[in-house]
Order: sequence, then structure tokens, then C-alpha cells
Amino acid sequence: MKTWLIVIAYIVLAPVIGGLIAGIDRKISAHMQKRVGPSILQPFYDVHKLFSKQSIVVNKSQKFYVLGFFTFIIFTGCLFFAGGDLLLVIFVLTLASIFLVMGAYSTNSPYSYLGAERELIQMMAYEPMVILTTVGLYMVTHSFFVRNIAAFGKPIISVLPGVFLGYVFILTIKLRKSPFDLSMSHHAHQELVRGLITEFSGPELAWIEVAHWYENVFLLGLVYLFLGSNPIAAIIMVLVVYFLEIFIDNNSARLKWQHTLLASWVIALILGAGNIAVLMLF
Repeated sequence: MKTWLIVIAYIVLAPVIGGLIAGIDRKISAHMQKRVGPSILQPFYDVHKLFSKQSIVVNKSQKFYVLGFFTFIIFTGCLFFAGGDLLLVIFVLTLASIFLVMGAYSTNSPYSYLGAERELIQMMAYEPMVILTTVGLYMVTHSFFVRNIAAFGKPIISVLPGVFLGYVFILTIKLRKSPFDLSMSHHAHQELVRGLITEFSGPELAWIEVAHWYENVFLLGLVYLFLGSNPIAAIIMVLVVYFLEIFIDNNSARLKWQHTLLASWVIALILGAGNIAVLMLF
């Protein structure tokens, strides 16, 4: 019964929290750029406006792919916050990303096509570190289940500092922040306009935006696990990590995909694999 309450709470509250995070993100970014910036509630106004527009799609399959992306992103968070298998969570998250890529490919737009290719490259860049994070958490707690990892009595970050830093590094890609916003960006420096979602508009674009709010809450939930034995310290760490991502986003230019791929694999090898190797030895 308690699990179902947590799942329902996630479904209801995650878009509210995700939308507020997006609004605070915009506000802090504006101040870093010496602007006043929009209201913290602006993301909700934007999504409401998108939902009120007429649904115009390039082809019917676009709606199916958006539905698949939205559904599997929510399923990812539900599994995670219900304390399910972390391996299954990662698999479903990857499946959701594939639906978004397929949606972009289906439009036959050159901007969407290039954005989809870059999204696949980004997945190749961050997936090794995501897997190493899962393996590291298992080696410390001897369980893939989130409920057991969260209930681990000691701060996991103390034995997995390299894995934690590696995850924070690829989190920049997952949150679509510079310098790793190759396939999709809110910023004007993106020559792909909106890349992956160029051909999405109206309600379909709104569903994608809300799905990202769900996804961001899940991604920050994974950060929380590293210090889950101390909830207050874990929440502070989540806030610090997200502020760091905003700071990096506003102080870095976009990298080429070759540099993104190389940097992510080097970090995964040195911090992720190195930390796990040390753990195995000692």
C-alpha cells in the first residue's frame, strides 16, 4: 500500500517539482547573465500555452513516439521511487530515449535528423557511466533494488566518490546543459535551433517538456541515493549539484560531439572504473 502511495505521489508531484526546478533554473541563469529573467512559474505558463494550441504533426507516428517517450519516462520514475530494480530502471530510461529519437527520425527534417544522430552519440557517451554507477551501487550494497540501496546504513559516497563524480559529469548531458547540449538546447548558440524536437509543436511539445520534468526529478533522485543515509545532507547535496550544473551551463561553450564522447569515456574509465577497481582490491 505504501509503495502505491509513493508511486501516486511521484506521478502527481514530480511535474510540479520539475516545473519549479526549471523555473528556478531560468531565474538563476538570468541573474548569472545580469538579466531579471522570467517568473519562476514561467515553465507552467509555457506548457499551458502549448496545450492550448492546435495539434499539428508531420505524420501520425509522431504522436505514438511522444506517447511512448512520455509513458516510459514516467514508468522509469515509478520503478525508481517504488524501490524497484535499478537495472530495469536504467533499461526503461534508455527505451524512453529511443522513442524520442525515433520520433525525430520519423519527421524527415534535416534539423531533427541531425539532432537524433547527436542524441544517439550522447547516449553512447553517458551510458557506460550510468552502467558503472549501477554496478558500483550494487558492489557496495549487494543489491540492485533501490529500496535496499536507499536503506544502506552508511553514506555510499564515502566509498564511491569516483563513481559519484563520474555520474555528476554525465548528468550535464542528461540535463541537456552546456557544454554537452549537442542534440537539443534552450540557448541561442545552438545552430540546430531545437535539434531533436524541431518538428514538434503544440500539445506534443508540451508532453515532451513535462516528460523532461519527470526525468529531471528521477535523475536528481539518483544523486540523493549517494547520501541516502542522511536525508537532510542528501537534499543539500542535490541542490548543490543542480546549482553546479546551472553554473557550468552558463559558463561554457558547446563542445563538438567528438570531444563529448571522448571526455565522457575518459571520465567513466578513470573515475568510474578506477573507483570500482579500488573497491574490488580493498
